[in-house]
Order: sequence, then structure tokens, then C-alpha cells
Amino acid sequence: MTSPVLEAHGLVKTFGHVVGLAGVDLQLYPGEVLAVIGDNGAGKSTLIKCLSGAMQPDAGEILVDGRPVSFRSTQEARAAGIETVYQTLAVAPALDIASNLFLARERRRPGVLGSVLRMLDTGGMKRESKRHIDELGISTLQNINQAVETLSGGQRQAVAVARAAAFGGKVVILDEPTAALGVRETAQVLRLVRDLRSRGLGVILISHNMPNVFEVADRIHIQRLGRGAGVITPKSHTPSEAVAIMTGAATLTPDDRVATVKLA
Repeated sequence: MTSPVLEAHGLVKTFGHVVGLAGVDLQLYPGEVLAVIGDNGAGKSTLIKCLSGAMQPDAGEILVDGRPVSFRSTQEARAAGIETVYQTLAVAPALDIASNLFLARERRRPGVLGSVLRMLDTGGMKRESKRHIDELGISTLQNINQAVETLSGGQRQAVAVARAAAFGGKVVILDEPTAALGVRETAQVLRLVRDLRSRGLGVILISHNMPNVFEVADRIHIQRLGRGAGVITPKSHTPSEAVAIMTGAATLTPDDRVATVKLA
């Protein structure tokens, strides 16, 4: 059986008297889309920040390929093969598509031009950017020299996902990638998610959109009040049952059946 590419065991994170995570477990496998859903305040963002190095848990353990890791920054998580695309989209609007793909990873020209004069390998980065875009089949990004500020919301999301796919060697985390997108652009982003899965990457998808989640997810991790409320699949449960577990109207029994909570 395939081993998880990313694991979390008993993650705890508190903010004074506020509990962000209360002993959360998570497993992500290669070539899998794991959706993470939960109401506001359920701990989704805190969980993702701990997994991506943006935040350090107070207790618990994170493993990559079975080896314990302790990320002190997002750079360390990236070095371990974990890329995150946040809802705010950390892109530079004034720069072109190629420059955004290599943002903070700029490559210098070989030889003296790069080592002494510190000249960037602009041509090489553009060629590689075009290759990554083509491999992902992003037909809406034709001109690699186009400034990101001239792109639509869906195209900007595609640039951010392409950057994550290009450098995320193991895991890509997507935070609400279809928020505020139209129907056509949403469909394109979901296709990109499937492409990432087909390339063998583990994908964590954070979303409030139940139709999107049930369309692309292999498994669904449900967060509630800082705890993991259970893991279901689109085949084993319905969107209504997922929402009921998420809101506390129902719980998962040990045999993964949904039990309705009786209110006093």
C-alpha cells in the first residue's frame, strides 16, 4: 500500500485562550486530492498554515514521506516539496507571467555573466515557463510576456497554480482556488487540480464549495471546532451529510455512518 506523502499527528495550536487546533490528524497520499472543509473557525486555515510552514504547531508531529519535519518558514516547506497557493494569490501584478512563475526563484545566466555581473537568465526562464504552461494545458495563457495585472481572476489563479505545480515536488495546497471565479474559470481551475493529481502530486483543496469538493476530491477531511470530525469520500456520503457533520448537526460513528445529533 502507498505510504502518505504528508502526515500530521495530534497537531495542537492555541492563541491565548482560543484553541485553533486540538489534536488534529491528517494523511495525504501521492496522486490524491484531499479536500479540507469546515465552518468558519473550524481550524482549516490554522491547519494549512502549520502544514505549509507559515505557522508552527505547539504540539504534534508533521511527517513528509514518513520522516518527521519541523518547518520554521514557508521556504523550508517549499524546500521539502510543499507549495501553497493562498486565496490572496501572492502574485506581482506589474510583472509578466514568466517573472511570476520564477518569483523569488530567479535564475542567473551561466558563467561570469551570472556569477559576477549577476544577470538573470530571462530567456531561459521564459522558455521553461512556457513549457510548464503547455504541460498543464492552460490554453488561456498564450503570451508569456503578458503582465499579470491584465489577466482575469481565473487566469491569475492559473498562474499561481502553474507556479506551484512547477516547483511543488510532492504536495500542492490550494486555499479556496475557485472563490470569486465564474463558471468557466472555475471549471478550468478544477481541471488543473485533476492534472496535478494525474502527475502524482498530493493535493490539499480547501473549499466552501460543496459541488466543487464532491467533483474532484478523493477524500474529504472535515474540521469542526478545531478538531477533525472525520474523513469521508464522495462515494460514501452526500454533500448534505458532509454539511451536517461540518455544522455539528450529525456525527460520524466508528463505522463511518452518519448519526444525527439529537438536540436537547
